[in-house]
Amino acid sequence: MTYKNDKRRIRVLLPENYDKDLTKNYPVVYMHDGQNVFYCNEAYSGYSWKVIHAIKLNPDLPKMIVVGIDNAEHDRINEYTPWKITESTLPEDIELGGRGEEFAEFVMKVVKPFIDKHYRTKSDKYHTAMIGSSLGGNISAYMGIRYKDKIGGLGIFSLANWITSKAFNSYIAREELDPEQRVYIQVGTQEGDDTDRQLMYGNMKQAYIDCALNYYKQLIKGFVPIDSIRLNIYVDEEHDEKAWAKHLPECLRFLSEEW
Repeated sequence: MTYKNDKRRIRVLLPENYDKDLTKNYPVVYMHDGQNVFYCNEAYSGYSWKVIHAIKLNPDLPKMIVVGIDNAEHDRINEYTPWKITESTLPEDIELGGRGEEFAEFVMKVVKPFIDKHYRTKSDKYHTAMIGSSLGGNISAYMGIRYKDKIGGLGIFSLANWITSKAFNSYIAREELDPEQRVYIQVGTQEGDDTDRQLMYGNMKQAYIDCALNYYKQLIKGFVPIDSIRLNIYVDEEHDEKAWAKHLPECLRFLSEEW
């Protein structure tokens, strides 16, 4: 990562029999918070997205390559937020956010070309998807607009755009959206945690629901067809990998319908 003189671990899950059928190329799904994607013993909460489990239990899903990009841990909030955080309860002397554009460029101009060079991928945008949750959902939604020519599918789980809602709303309103992009949106009715409480007062549960609904409306206003959007609001589901993993197969199924 030349822009911050750092290195980042990238995890790559190849489909079964990848090394046997050497003539086949595969769609690629990029997932943020890579530590939480594959193994529970490495996940922040002790529960992962269980991607390998999901693929094995859903043989109807098309074969795909899954790339987990590790987060920056203590610097996660800065990398996953394209704009400075100004709509929060932070003390005036603390600055957070604003490195999302640099991180997005790293993913699309360093990671993706590396994956396309070293693995048999279908590198076009229609076979490229990106999935993220919470702040990972924020950066995914941003990248879906910024790199709409390279990303054809988005999985947006528990969008946390309340943290920079004014900046995001302004950005999505002035940009031309891709009517061919497929977008899966999910939120629970019991979202919000202690970390969120440090950044916002008020009804956290409603804030997450509002983020999902507003994003849905913004996509429609930007001429993304309703049939290309899937919005799910799940009663009593919380802000964690357990909830996200439960519905990952549906997300992958929706994003891959035309693969």
